[in-house]
Amino acid sequence: MIGTYYLLHRQWRKKWPQYWGMLPELAGVISLLVLFGVQQPDLFRTKFWRIGADMKLNSSPTILLYAYANHRPLPTIPFVWSKTLTNYNVAISIVSLFTLLGKMIMTIMKVYYPVLGLVVSLTLTGLYAVSTYGQMGPDHLDPRYPSAIPWFIKNSCDIARPYGRAAVNNCMMAKGTLAATIFMLALYAANVGLAVWAMMPNPELDIPDEDDEDEYNGGVKERGMEMQPPATPRGVPFTPRTQAFHTLDRKLPLRGQFR
Repeated sequence: MIGTYYLLHRQWRKKWPQYWGMLPELAGVISLLVLFGVQQPDLFRTKFWRIGADMKLNSSPTILLYAYANHRPLPTIPFVWSKTLTNYNVAISIVSLFTLLGKMIMTIMKVYYPVLGLVVSLTLTGLYAVSTYGQMGPDHLDPRYPSAIPWFIKNSCDIARPYGRAAVNNCMMAKGTLAATIFMLALYAANVGLAVWAMMPNPELDIPDEDDEDEYNGGVKERGMEMQPPATPRGVPFTPRTQAFHTLDRKLPLRGQFR
């Protein structure tokens, strides 16, 4: 069995990163669950869109009203200002929480194998990559004021001070949310690396599980002992009566004195 590559029942090369990595993952998931939940449905998204338009840093939300008033097709709202991004962020935070709980249970039950961890980590890495792109997404709706990165990400929050303290606090929240999202993205990318490392061929890992191997070896030994006849002196044939004669001979302690 040694030397055979096992795809499913493989062990992690290093288990401590898998165990201790759940602590920062739990902290990040809870933080994003709160931050994304507070921002739903529209805590500052449209307000920041309007502030950027006033400072001529991005397009203006009034372009939608202009399209409605002139019976023109509605333009495609940039992802960074869309409600879809807000709902998407809330959804992935909930999915991440339930995924983490499932991973904890499977780790305790010793069924969280690297192939499963690779699939889960790749999926979550892709989801958080989309969220990061959305929060830092471009706005080219108005050709006069194109924006590669939202103003509240690339500029200091002091720029929003004329719009009140709430705008400054929301700007700092948006920066913190992006930082937490990037942290989760890096964490899941590291989990992908650990899973890929464990999936690579390794003579120490390309063996059956210890429990299965011990059970197999124990069963073979027990069956071998059952099938093997009792040991007899060399040159003496073993018959069904041999054991009885040996037992009777041991019960006659005075027999050897008359030989």
